[in-house]
Amino acid sequence: MPFEEKSAWVMGVLAVGTYTGYLVVILGRAGDAPLAEVSYKAALLWALGISIAASIVIHMVIGMFGPKDARKKDQRDREINRFGEHIGQSFVVIGGVAALGMAMAEMDYFWIANAVYLAFVLSAILGSTAKIVAYRRGFQPW
Repeated sequence: MPFEEKSAWVMGVLAVGTYTGYLVVILGRAGDAPLAEVSYKAALLWALGISIAASIVIHMVIGMFGPKDARKKDQRDREINRFGEHIGQSFVVIGGVAALGMAMAEMDYFWIANAVYLAFVLSAILGSTAKIVAYRRGFQPW
């Protein structure tokens, strides 16, 4: 399995895992209270920090124990990476537009922050999925 495919798996799994953990914490804190009143900032920052730190550590471990030339990218790897990033970035744009609309509607910061975080998570999941599918089923650039 190429390093880039392993990287896509790491990013996808971490995105799902840390977001799930974040949701468990937030929904657990909410109880019967409205979600917008839940203290979310620390949990959001922890989820982001854990995701970033875990990604760095896992990529280092994969790099240390993989073949020496595993990080070399050929044309196919570059095309698949570009394809996956373009697919994933669509959710960043959607999330930015949603957050802009929510801010203009003067919605609570909780909802704006969570919309942006969800957009980042969906971007990572969709981009990783696109890369994995391209590696597994073949990639035909148009």
